[in-house]
Amino acid sequence: MLRIKGLTKRYGKHPALRSLSLALGGGSFVALLGPNGAGKSTLFQVLTGLFAADEGDVEVAGHSLRTAATRALRHIGVVFQQISLDLDLSVRRNLLFQADLQGLPRALAKERIAHDCAALGLGTDLDRKARELSGGNRRKVELVRANLHRPAVLLMDEATVGLDPKSRQDLLAALHADVRERGTCVLWATHWVEEAQAADRVLVLHKGALLADGTPAAVTATLGEPTLEAGFIARTA
Repeated sequence: MLRIKGLTKRYGKHPALRSLSLALGGGSFVALLGPNGAGKSTLFQVLTGLFAADEGDVEVAGHSLRTAATRALRHIGVVFQQISLDLDLSVRRNLLFQADLQGLPRALAKERIAHDCAALGLGTDLDRKARELSGGNRRKVELVRANLHRPAVLLMDEATVGLDPKSRQDLLAALHADVRERGTCVLWATHWVEEAQAADRVLVLHKGALLADGTPAAVTATLGEPTLEAGFIARTA
């Protein structure tokens, strides 16, 4: 679903990504684990077309981001670290606006909004302004918004920052369910090791390069410490 080939991005002389290559399949929850400054957010900005890579290419569902950006981006949904809802609009209007941007027929959009919000416990909040919701529920609205067009690849950039433990747990459970039910490829960027423990695959990014790649157990062995957390700290300090 997502193929990254020799991706390099520099800020001046500083390389934020260094010849990064990897391939992610459908039906997988992949944790992108890295300390602050590892290049996680830069990678997401390149994957979503906000930044252009200096070298390399990205393919989404077989479409090149460099030569067919519009077709590639149709298959991506994203939740960025910073909340990006219009807080003065209702939940329903925020979601309908996104559906219009995606070109969804209004009847289909309303059906998906009702279904997805109910599934995340937001069914009674559709006509509330986004600013009236808790941080956890705002994140759930953003997840619904990112999934409205049923993307093949869902990017989550440090999406649990500032959330309480229950909200974090609910958000992760919803994403794992989406992987199981729709075969979505989720790339979850985080610096919290505990969020990577239940992933199908863990990528450890450090100084813009891939340090380890595999199941949580395999990455723990690669990092050479008794636990994933200990290995992560030891190799990225």
